Amino acid sequence: MHDIRETVREVLYAILPITIVVFILQFTIIWLPFAVFAQFLIGLAMVTIGLMLFLIGVQVGLLPVGEMIGSALPRTGKPWLVIFFGFILGFVVTVAEPDVRVLAMQVDMVSGGEISKNLLVYTVALGVAIFVGFAMLRIILNFSITYLLVGGYALVFGLAAFTPAYFVPLSFDAGGVTTGPMTVPFILALGVGVASVLRGKSASTDGFGLVALASIGPILAVMALGVIYG
Repeated sequence: MHDIRETVREVLYAILPITIVVFILQFTIIWLPFAVFAQFLIGLAMVTIGLMLFLIGVQVGLLPVGEMIGSALPRTGKPWLVIFFGFILGFVVTVAEPDVRVLAMQVDMVSGGEISKNLLVYTVALGVAIFVGFAMLRIILNFSITYLLVGGYALVFGLAAFTPAYFVPLSFDAGGVTTGPMTVPFILALGVGVASVLRGKSASTDGFGLVALASIGPILAVMALGVIYG
């Protein structure tokens, strides 16, 4: 019950600033039509309730299940299973990420359907999946995350030289939207679960950094898509 009250309080604190700003603008400068402002209020109520339910669901279901899966996989004694299911989970969680869907719909609309929303969603998901697999490999082999970060961003800036200009900002946006409310809790919990089994609770911090790695994958994947389309 305490966790629920805390979640409700966090959501209200998150929603309140933008609500105040919109109210100030509405009654001082912009004066939106009543129908549009009423839609904003209805949407605000739906977002507030939905965000409360979503965060409660993350705490009740996603985080515990992600950590349990991460703890169970290394116990099989098969490192390839950890990497394989890291890849699969990275893909399916990204496909379910609402932020990715929003970006894909915007790109589909702006491009007139030339870059379909499903193509972009699956491209971004594939990029995340590959780098989550690399992240699992890093935890297994216990080498520094610096190598993957430096190597990944070196590839990003190298590939940017061959990518059409309009795909470069899109690719970085694709990397940003993967750090959303669906992907982050599950991937972090998965990494912490794997690291805590392989090297004990004292080394569970090795499970962090997965989100940073996962955000490189979509950038490279969308740039590669741009090279193909270009």
